[in-house]
Amino acid sequence: MYNVPYFKEPDPKKIKEFIQQHPFAMLIGCANNFSVATQVPLLMEERAGQTFLKGHIMRNTDHHKAFVQNGHVLCVFSGAHTHVSASWYTNPHVASTWNYMSVHARGTLTFLPEEQLLQILKDTTAHFENNIHSPALFENLPNDYVQRLVKAIVGFEIEVTEVAHVFKLSQNRDAESYQNIIGHLQAGDADAQTIAVEMQQRTSKVFPAL
Repeated sequence: MYNVPYFKEPDPKKIKEFIQQHPFAMLIGCANNFSVATQVPLLMEERAGQTFLKGHIMRNTDHHKAFVQNGHVLCVFSGAHTHVSASWYTNPHVASTWNYMSVHARGTLTFLPEEQLLQILKDTTAHFENNIHSPALFENLPNDYVQRLVKAIVGFEIEVTEVAHVFKLSQNRDAESYQNIIGHLQAGDADAQTIAVEMQQRTSKVFPAL
């Protein structure tokens, strides 16, 4: 990870909020010198001061087999990202760059019994449907369908042991360049506009004198 002090968020709550706002994570592992990665939605849970991530994957896939052998995993949560042109700086004769936000959570993955898998499925559908009347809630699925489903997937939880992040938002630029970047990004695509909002919200912290 690009671990530079001025690209850090001092409030731990903001980092956890980012994970919750971007739950579709890249789940990465390695076994027998073979790397695996899969993208899955993860739910965050706090128990006794410890953070856990929960989800499910298909059985008998390369990532399932790898995690059985090696439970050490990396979860990458990514948000909006955008190109930043050096032509927007007060000194344009330097390299252009990329602004982005990302959180890396490392931990140990444990596969769970069927009872806990069912609870994960209930929690996941309830969270993302966000509608107590949705016919797609887990509780509304036919039992024979559920029984076929649980044979094909496996639930897991990850005990998070380390969290790192980078919120690279041009905090290392001068105030005029910073404002120029925001202005150009506001005229860009959805990702650019999202980064512009993030930068605008941090202006008073990055440049307290403004």
